[in-house]
Amino acid sequence: MAVLERVNRWIGRSVAWLTVLMVFNTVAIIAARDLFGFGRIWMQELTTWMHAAVFLLGIAYTLAHDEHVRVDIFYQRFGERGRAWIDAIGTLILLVPTSLYLLIASWNYVFGPLGSWASREASAQAGGLGFPAPAVLKTFMVIMPILLLLQSVVILGRCMQTLRRGASQ
Repeated sequence: MAVLERVNRWIGRSVAWLTVLMVFNTVAIIAARDLFGFGRIWMQELTTWMHAAVFLLGIAYTLAHDEHVRVDIFYQRFGERGRAWIDAIGTLILLVPTSLYLLIASWNYVFGPLGSWASREASAQAGGLGFPAPAVLKTFMVIMPILLLLQSVVILGRCMQTLRRGASQ
């Protein structure tokens, strides 16, 4: 589990730097347009795509740090064991099936015979980012559920440790 946590932490921290690059790119877009009177579609697309990458690749990191949105009606009222049960059941009933569905649904879209890689997809915008940029971005749609599945293993492992520790006391 420690290896999975380190991988998730490294990806999350690395992708966080894209937010800094987005700021610089946005400033460059505005300066180019307002000061020099020209713009580039590929720069605007790059900002949008970096934003998408931050969300797609950072979601498991956010989950690992318990910073995700939680509808907290009962969770805070429970003790450590109760929370472990809720986390384990939620992971098995919601996170794992949803992640598997996203992985299966996005696979052909990205890697199938008509997918982004096979069709050598480029931006629909004239002057936009060409191949392989759209394919790389869409590959993140496959990586995201894989990262979530890896994080679900970590969550379930933590829940099992908590439940075992509580049973032995």
